[in-house]
Amino acid sequence: MAKFERQIPGSYDFDEVLTYLHKGIVEGSWTAEYEAGSEYRAGEVRCAVRVYERYSLSGGNRVSLTVMLAGQGDKLFLSGIAAAGSQAAFKVCGWGEDEFLARLKVLADQLTG
Repeated sequence: MAKFERQIPGSYDFDEVLTYLHKGIVEGSWTAEYEAGSEYRAGEVRCAVRVYERYSLSGGNRVSLTVMLAGQGDKLFLSGIAAAGSQAAFKVCGWGEDEFLARLKVLADQLTG
């Protein structure tokens, strides 16, 4: 399992960031698919969770990426966790996880400079 977290500085719109991340993840791999999502709002506080899956050629398995975007006003926090299935009794290789999570890091870098 691989994890990435980052605060998104500036005055980005929550919905614009969520759409940007979604589009960037799905278009970042020809096997990437959006699986499911959930959203919650309480006043100014918002939270969206998105789950994606793709095939990892290097690991020979499916890899999932769970993305959480939380925000209050112009304060946004991004968290991503990648996990892969394994063909063995224990995890042999985490390359696919790292590769999928790297896409989220690139997208976050483009937002934060």
